Amino acid sequence: MTRPRFLLALDQGTSSSRSIVFDRQGRIVAVAQREFRQIFPQPGWVEHDPREIWASQLGTAQEALNEAGIGAADVAAIGITNQRETTLVWSRRTGEPLCNAIVWQDRRTEPACAGLRERGFEALVRDRTGLIIDPYFSGTKLKWILDTVPGARAAAGSGELAFGTVDSWLAWQLTGGTVHATDVSNASRTMLFNIHRNQWDEDLLAMLEIPRELLPAVHPSSHVYGHTRAELFGAPIAIGGIAGDQQSALFGQACFASGLAKNTYGTGCFMLVHTGKHCQTSRNGLIATSAAQVTDTPEFALEGSVFIGGAVVQWLRDGLHAIKGSAAVQDLAESVPDSGGVMFVPAFTGLGAPYWKPDARGAILGLSRGTTVAHIARAALESIAFQSAALLHAMSRDLANSGGVTELRVDGGACVNNLLMQFQADLLGIPVVRPKVIETTALGAAYLAGLSCGVYTGLDQLAAHWQVEHVFHPTMSRSRANELMQRWEHAVAQTTL
Repeated sequence: MTRPRFLLALDQGTSSSRSIVFDRQGRIVAVAQREFRQIFPQPGWVEHDPREIWASQLGTAQEALNEAGIGAADVAAIGITNQRETTLVWSRRTGEPLCNAIVWQDRRTEPACAGLRERGFEALVRDRTGLIIDPYFSGTKLKWILDTVPGARAAAGSGELAFGTVDSWLAWQLTGGTVHATDVSNASRTMLFNIHRNQWDEDLLAMLEIPRELLPAVHPSSHVYGHTRAELFGAPIAIGGIAGDQQSALFGQACFASGLAKNTYGTGCFMLVHTGKHCQTSRNGLIATSAAQVTDTPEFALEGSVFIGGAVVQWLRDGLHAIKGSAAVQDLAESVPDSGGVMFVPAFTGLGAPYWKPDARGAILGLSRGTTVAHIARAALESIAFQSAALLHAMSRDLANSGGVTELRVDGGACVNNLLMQFQADLLGIPVVRPKVIETTALGAAYLAGLSCGVYTGLDQLAAHWQVEHVFHPTMSRSRANELMQRWEHAVAQTTL
């Protein structure tokens, strides 16, 4: 009998769902992608329709298999990777969502977070979860749903409801409701999970009044969670891996050892450095989190998150109508030699690490009569690099005793922009390395699934697959880079009134 030759990664992102078929060498065989609605009921609120998430993800999975010309029997396993922190609650009986999903970008629970800080819970949250108290994470979103949706709290207490991040929602749908589970990397983003013990924390549940009956089972990231319903793909397929998108990208970049770092340029930007079995406490505005794990032994990463990365280009397209398509931004930005003194801080939903300013709002500074839309476009692109540089500088200060970060591996849609990557290397003063396969979020999920199902023998085999496409070396003087960073920090200071 021929062994299945392919792995299917379900990559459920903030603005689109994608499915990618990989072969055993980690090469892309087929891709399908569908965008879905972004719902903005009020300023600072961001929602998704869970039904659209599921329909778009299933549709792309079926499309990718058709494009590859393969069936379920050819697929060794499915790996799921997902936008993290986005919060869903649904009926265990019907599988119907209780309300729209509250997206990770949503800021509606800042008053609740302020209340927790005032009550002195910051140390407990940081010690148990590695996180800070912020609306970014799932816990206060879940509490908001239970407190706001009529009948939700009573139904939750009687075991009628299920909570999950997007991975849990997809696993439930794929298996017909037989699997209610998540992995350690997604659980670590809820503000409810003890990352040192790899289990839900009773004190944190009590803090947010969350009934344990709501919660999914937690497993290692590489684990056989269950099998899909036969009718979805013609035969059952094992679900062999789950990881939050950023931990999955760290895994797909072969950052398995302490000190290896990556930055993903997507809707937001997310920089992680692996810290091995050591949970590094940040003193510079970063957070500790669980890395994707192939065993029950906890492994950790230090992380910084930028809320608006590539989304600033979407704003140029949809809000300002400065470009017709996202791909046009590089040509427009390159039509001028620099930003003309313009600084663009895209704090549309507040500022994440290392600033943590939930009340910040976007600002464009340094305008003059000579400013053109090209200067604004260049400043928008540069804002992605400035925010990421602030993360790496914070990371380097936290890791000063262990040598810091000596190169940055990059992935995500915006990393194909050479202007952005060169400016990033210039600001950082270290090489920026782009691999041949930049779909490392999906690749990480495929690798995790392949490990649990015997396609791969270990991490050394996966590390051998990673190949460099281009290295961007810094060319800017350190004094000029420092001057630009000081101007950036001055601009950030103007974003809160």
